[in-house]
Amino acid sequence: MLYKFKSKATGDLIMLEPNGRRVLEIIGKAVASNQAPQGIVLPEEMPAAQAALAAAIVHEEAARAKAVADALARHEAAPRFEAVSLRQRAQPFLDMLRRCEKEKHPIVWGV
Repeated sequence: MLYKFKSKATGDLIMLEPNGRRVLEIIGKAVASNQAPQGIVLPEEMPAAQAALAAAIVHEEAARAKAVADALARHEAAPRFEAVSLRQRAQPFLDMLRRCEKEKHPIVWGV
């Protein structure tokens, strides 16, 4: 399944289901598994959504750095992580949030 985020201020943004669901969970817009995945982010919600994503990115990067440091302290090989980080996955959505907030347009999905 795909998430297709739409807005009048930007082009459509398409994410695979696991990535889209994770971004929505981070910004507090999680969809129950028994419901159709649809929703809206209003312009007034966008600053909080951007802050939540930024905090999640910082948290993930700190956790990765700690895991590497701990492994090196134990003289072990550094752990392997998912090839694409949250920062890379979330950047297009963050850009969309910024543009939509500036132009006062909501972001919708599943409609």
